Amino acid sequence: MRESLEPADINDSSADAGKTRKRPRPGERRLQILQVLAEMLQNPKGERVTTAALAAKIEVSEAALYRHFASKAQMFEGLISFIEQTVFGLINQINQKEESGLAQARGILQMLLFFAEKNPGMTCVLLGDALLQEDDRLQERITQVLDCVEASLKQALRIAQTQGGNWGQLGQEEVSIRAAMLMSFVLGRWHCFARSGFKKLPTEASDVSLRLLLSE
Repeated sequence: MRESLEPADINDSSADAGKTRKRPRPGERRLQILQVLAEMLQNPKGERVTTAALAAKIEVSEAALYRHFASKAQMFEGLISFIEQTVFGLINQINQKEESGLAQARGILQMLLFFAEKNPGMTCVLLGDALLQEDDRLQERITQVLDCVEASLKQALRIAQTQGGNWGQLGQEEVSIRAAMLMSFVLGRWHCFARSGFKKLPTEASDVSLRLLLSE
């Protein structure tokens, strides 16, 4: 599963001078639209992306965009679907690989920081910044995604509870509080990344931070 939204492999026909440009394969244009939208969301000024600007960037008409997506909201839903599939797919991989609850939590946190670093435009979606002037249901959906991620962290800490050590002495309420604290740490790193114009990397010194946050 890819961790960043990349363009589909497109055959380079530039060497075939004089030949008619090939039409995009099914699904190829749709992926391109989502990729360019994600790239445009990386604008440090945080300007709202319009369909006119998106169409101009891709060099197609706005009508061509709506042949692939019924609305701009549906384009953002495509980005959120990519986030869901990638993030929760990676969480499942981490949980299958690691038996230790603390190792699962550490892996999830590292993955969240790395995912944002590789996908600056997606970070703006995760933070809700890119959705402020869009359909309200998009903000609700991204909130649900973050709630599910926090639930995954909580589950990892509950596993750590059963594995002895000081974590075994924690009550359920404290486990929930710690999971919320870990999620707040991730959101804070994402916010710093976005505010810095994507220069202050979320993974910077993250090993030390996670060791402190997950220490017994």
